Amino acid sequence: MKTAIYPGSFDPITLGHLNIIKRAAVCFDKLIVCVLVNSEKVNRGLFTPEERADLIRRVVAKLPNVEVDCSSTLLAEYARQRRACTLVKGLRAVSDYENELQMALINRKLNPRLETMFLPSSAKYTYVSSSVVKEMARYGADLSDFLPREIIADVQQKMDSRRDC
Repeated sequence: MKTAIYPGSFDPITLGHLNIIKRAAVCFDKLIVCVLVNSEKVNRGLFTPEERADLIRRVVAKLPNVEVDCSSTLLAEYARQRRACTLVKGLRAVSDYENELQMALINRKLNPRLETMFLPSSAKYTYVSSSVVKEMARYGADLSDFLPREIIADVQQKMDSRRDC
């Protein structure tokens, strides 16, 4: 069985992420969408990692070979534990490639059996990021072109609760 991991912070999952998930899911027997804790973004997230995983589960519920997990483990080790052969990384721009290539080489050094597959973003999602979506939500913008419909209310509610503080 060929297992791949699509890692990320997914805070929150966007339509761009979902596009990568759907495209990668047809390439592997199992795709694990893994919410990782980004050490540069600790305690700055809109949602906790567990909340993010729950949101993703709702969004991918109809994709039978997609599983959702959380991990604070080093990605190369997590892949070894889950017997994954491939990491899937979405690229929105050339600037993403430089950083992702470096990470792919490090992961390969730590886990020589681990490949990285780069999937370019679909053109209509190249400008979509979780950070941009959060900024738009902060101002009450319509999020229907950026987020899966299943989670729009969750993002708006979370943002509203933050404004009340």
